[in-house]
Amino acid sequence: MPKVKICGLRTLEDIQAVNDCKPDFAGFIVEYPKSRRSITSDELKKLTGQLDQGICAVGVFVNAQIKLVADLLNQGVIQIAQLHRQEEEAYIRQLQADTGRKVIKAFSIKTEEDIAKAEVSSADYVLLDQGSGGTGKTFDWLLAKKISRPYFLAGGLGVDNLESAVKSLNPWAVDLSSSVETDGKKDPEKIRQAVELVRKL
Repeated sequence: MPKVKICGLRTLEDIQAVNDCKPDFAGFIVEYPKSRRSITSDELKKLTGQLDQGICAVGVFVNAQIKLVADLLNQGVIQIAQLHRQEEEAYIRQLQADTGRKVIKAFSIKTEEDIAKAEVSSADYVLLDQGSGGTGKTFDWLLAKKISRPYFLAGGLGVDNLESAVKSLNPWAVDLSSSVETDGKKDPEKIRQAVELVRKL
């Protein structure tokens, strides 16, 4: 049974929704104003402070200053950092060394070459996505069958295709965002349905 990550949480209502159904990971997009789901570090602290302790808080960063990420990890505000752009291997290894925490590196999957890059990343986990994240679109899942390491499967996952994705690919974890929203806001019922569906697989 794969683990479940609900990403793009922004409000206390979102926190209540995940606390009620307890996915394994809760994702927060931090200090990235280009995303409508972005929150500030202060908002992050307030939200993770209310998060059920059994849920792992993941900070999602896009080319962020390494000090920002390391500080939030070392302060215990988040437990894992997820990196989403041009962060190089040196950045990943430095973050791991400075914090002793795990790192997820996201890869936009379009070709076998992208899979090969994910395969050799020094990140603790890799996340396979369609593109910039949160677009609600899938990528060619046949490519994911070529990777041998544990990975988060992201991009266009929802209750309509979760079962087929899990049975076909057996990912270590699944990552949902836009599919558990209604009118741009997290929908507690959609979150519950998605988590329950995966738990039954």
